[in-house]
Amino acid sequence: MSDVTLNAATANAEAAPRTAPVATTGAAAWLRANLFSSWINTAVTLALGYLVVRWTMGFIDWAFVNAIWTVPMNGNVPDTAACREIRGTGACWAVIEEKHRFILFGTYPYEEHWRPLLVCALFIGLYIVSAMRRFWNWVLVPIWIVTLTVIGVLMWGGVLGLSYVPQERWGGLPITLILSTFGLAFAFPLAILVALGRRSRLPAIKMLCVLYVELVRGVPLISLLFMASVMFPLFLPEGMNIDKLLRAQVAITLFAGAYLAEVVRAGLQTLPRGQYEAAEALGLSYWQKTGFIILPQALRLVIPPLVNTFIGFFKDTSLVLIIGIFDLLTAGKTAIVEPAWQGFGVEVYVFVGAIYLVFCFAMSKYSQDLERDLNQHRRR
Repeated sequence: MSDVTLNAATANAEAAPRTAPVATTGAAAWLRANLFSSWINTAVTLALGYLVVRWTMGFIDWAFVNAIWTVPMNGNVPDTAACREIRGTGACWAVIEEKHRFILFGTYPYEEHWRPLLVCALFIGLYIVSAMRRFWNWVLVPIWIVTLTVIGVLMWGGVLGLSYVPQERWGGLPITLILSTFGLAFAFPLAILVALGRRSRLPAIKMLCVLYVELVRGVPLISLLFMASVMFPLFLPEGMNIDKLLRAQVAITLFAGAYLAEVVRAGLQTLPRGQYEAAEALGLSYWQKTGFIILPQALRLVIPPLVNTFIGFFKDTSLVLIIGIFDLLTAGKTAIVEPAWQGFGVEVYVFVGAIYLVFCFAMSKYSQDLERDLNQHRRR
C-alpha cells in the first residue's frame, strides 16, 4: 500500500508544472547570454558601461547641475557674462528662454504667435486622428480638408478679423510641419501611381514612370530646390510669380514621391504571385484587384521602409534654408546671430534636436505598433 501511495505521489509530482530554473530565464539569464557570455564580451560591456555612465553624469552636470536658466537684462540687452564664465562646464538655457518664440515661430508677428501655436496643435491633432484605425475611411478626407483650411486661415489671416501675414513672415516649426505634411500627403498617392505605372504592361506609361523616378532620384534634393527657386521662375510669363514656399513644396513632393514609389514597388514585387492569380480568379477588375487585395498587402509588407522614408524627409525639410525659407533649424541658427547670444549654439541645437526627436520617435513607435497589429497572422 505504501508503494502505491509513493508511486502516485511521484506521478503527481512529475505531472505538476514546474518553473524554469532561474539561471535560464529572466533578466539575469539575458545578461549572462548577451553581455557576459565570455571574457571578451564582459570586458567590452564593462568598458562601454563605464563610458555611458561617465557621459551621462557629465551631461547631467552640464545640462542641469551647472546650468544657468535665466540672465539679468541690461536695458533691452541680456547680460550673458555669467553664461560665458561657465562655458564648457554648464549650459546656458537662458538663450532658449529668450529666443524660444523666434525659434518656434520665426519672424511671425509677436502679438499673433497664438496663431502658429494653434496651427502646430492642429497638425499634431491631425496626426493623432489619422493614426486611429477607426478613421481609416472616407471620414478622414473631410477632416483633412477642414483642418488644412483652418490652418491656412490662421497662417495667412485677412479674414474673420485676423490680420494678414504674408508668407515671407512665416517660419519655425509651422513651416517644417507644413512642408513635411503636405509633401508626404501628396507624395504618397503619387508614389502609388508611379509604382503601379512601373509595373504596367503599357510601354509608354512604364517608360514615363521609370524616367521620372530615375531622373529625380539621380539628383540631390538641393538641386531640385534650386531649380524650383531660381530656374523655374525664368520660364514663367512676365509678371507671373508663384509663391516660393509653394515651389519648394512641389520640389519636396516630387522628390519624396520618387523614393516612396520604389518602396511601394518593392512591396508589390514581394507579394506572392498566387495573390494576383487568386484576385484574377475572382473576376475582379484591375482597380478592384489592386485596391482591395494587392495594394493593402503590399503596403503592409513595407511599413518599416515607408516610415523610414517619412522620417528622412521630415528631417530633409531643413534643406529649404538654402532658398531663404525659415524652417525650424534655420530659425534656430538665426536666433544666435545676435552678439549677446553668439557662442551658445549647442543649447539651441539641443533644443531643436529634441523637437525633431519627439516627432521622429513618435513616427517610429507608431510604425512598430502598426506593423505588429497588421502582421499578427504571420506569427500564428
